Amino acid sequence: MRIISGLARGRKLFTPPTRSREIRPTADRAREALFSIIGSKVRNSEVLDLFAGTGALGCEALSRGARSVTFVDASRQALALIQKNIGLVPDGRQRSRIIQHDMRRSLPFSNKQSFARPFNLIFADPPYQRGFSEKILFLLDNSTVLAQKVLIIIEEEKGVDLDLTLNNVFLESCRCYGDSCFHFFMRKSLSTPEPSEQNT
Repeated sequence: MRIISGLARGRKLFTPPTRSREIRPTADRAREALFSIIGSKVRNSEVLDLFAGTGALGCEALSRGARSVTFVDASRQALALIQKNIGLVPDGRQRSRIIQHDMRRSLPFSNKQSFARPFNLIFADPPYQRGFSEKILFLLDNSTVLAQKVLIIIEEEKGVDLDLTLNNVFLESCRCYGDSCFHFFMRKSLSTPEPSEQNT
C-alpha cells in the first residue's frame, strides 16, 4: 500500500505485520478511484477519518493538501499505524489529530462542542455488514460537526443498501469497485432537490 499522489506520493504506508481482522485497509486501486472522484475538494478541507484503520484515506488527503485530518479508531494497533503513517507526509503530524474512540457507541465529539471549522469531508470505513454504517450516518446526520457543504463517504460491502431517510443529508451517488462500494452523501439544501436515482 502506498500514498498515491501529492506531497508524499509513492511512500509506502505502514500496515499490520500479519492479516488483521480489526484492520481492513482500502485497496490502492479503490482509493485512487475515490480520490479521482473527489478531485480538488480535498484541498484545504477539514477531514474526519472514522474507523481510520491504517489512516490510508486520511494520509492520502493530507498528501493532497487537506488543511487538517482528525483520525478516529478504537484499536491501539490502528492508532500506532496512523502515528507512523502521518509521519510520511510533510507537516503531517502538525496537521493531524488522533483520537481513540469506540465508534459503535457514539461520535467522538459532544453535540455541544464547537469547532473553529466544521468538517467538510468525512470518510467512514466501518467493518462490513454489521450495521455500523447506518448508525454512523444517523449520528452524523444529527450532529453539529458538518459544514454547510459537506461530503460524507461511507465504504461498505457491495449489496448493502444505505439509501436511508435522513434529516440533513442524502445519498447522492454510489460507486462500486470489486466487492467494495463508496456511498456519497451530501447535505440537503432548499435549492438542491434530492436525486431520484443513484449511479452504480
